[in-house]
Amino acid sequence: MPKIPDKGLYRMPAEWERQKSTWIAWPHNKEDWPGKFTEIPWVFAEIITILSKVQSVNVLVKNKSDQKTAVFFLKILGAKIKNIEFIACKTDRAWARDFLPIFLKDKKNKNIISNWEFNGWAKYKNFKNDNKAYLTIKRFKKIKIIKPKHMEKKIVLEGGSIDVNGDGLILTTKQCLLSKIQQRNKGFKINDYNQIFDKFFGVKKVIWLNKGIQGDDTHGHIDDIARFISKNKIFIAKEKNKKDVNFKNLDENIRIVKEFKKTYNQKLEIVYLPMPKPKFIDGIRVPASYLNFYIANKLVLVPSFGDLNDKIVIKIFKKHFKNRKIIPINCSALVWGLGTLHCMTQQEPI
Repeated sequence: MPKIPDKGLYRMPAEWERQKSTWIAWPHNKEDWPGKFTEIPWVFAEIITILSKVQSVNVLVKNKSDQKTAVFFLKILGAKIKNIEFIACKTDRAWARDFLPIFLKDKKNKNIISNWEFNGWAKYKNFKNDNKAYLTIKRFKKIKIIKPKHMEKKIVLEGGSIDVNGDGLILTTKQCLLSKIQQRNKGFKINDYNQIFDKFFGVKKVIWLNKGIQGDDTHGHIDDIARFISKNKIFIAKEKNKKDVNFKNLDENIRIVKEFKKTYNQKLEIVYLPMPKPKFIDGIRVPASYLNFYIANKLVLVPSFGDLNDKIVIKIFKKHFKNRKIIPINCSALVWGLGTLHCMTQQEPI
């Protein structure tokens, strides 16, 4: 794979770079958590509460009633309310990572908003409110906004489908961006995405993993299988059970990263995170993964599932995030919505 020519106009900061705030959408769609929705506001409130103690949190609420509900939960949990801004915005779902704009830096290191098209992961029909949420962010932030295009076409791209190191590397999957199943951008090939990633994210090399995990309704999002945690370090999911449906795909992803490292003589440390045991809710396998963590300014929120590997994973995080507090969040109910911590957050850099 040739090095991408430098036409980068912008740079996407890495998640661990200093943040101004975290954006979250308050949950209201009961269909996303059939039979378990009553537990979900508590989980969201817990996450917002923890974040509010170290940084600003912008919370999108459907209406005043939802805002009152959110404040009720947050006060019970002891949130730092003065660090929380409530913004009225109609949404379809609460997976802010995928429908909210991605904050970029221009050549002068100023923040700009990049608004990508969102089409409900080419799976669900109710996504129009989510696709318009950027208008609320634009009014609130009052900074430059761009709508990325390639070959005069708008580009469908979700935040959960990519992960950057902020210094020229990006992780993504062929299953999500190149498959004709749940197709995002008809006719786009690897080279098209290479150009897009260079121009808008400042990416020089793309690590194309193959497939995501079972139960992921996005069809292969990267944030369940591999993430950068520093410029030269990757956490990647590893399944030990050869009989598990994820074993082959995750093993192949590890091989691809090793091959990339060797081919480009890249100084990359690869750290394996075990997978939790298969988790089923109402007979349906859900995409439980420790890779769906969220890095904030002074802490890292890590999914836990009441699994034997929870403690092992927390130890790994503590070893590699020495300057941040590691906080496990029980995602046993949250994952019934087919996403967890990274899926529900979007960072805004300083």
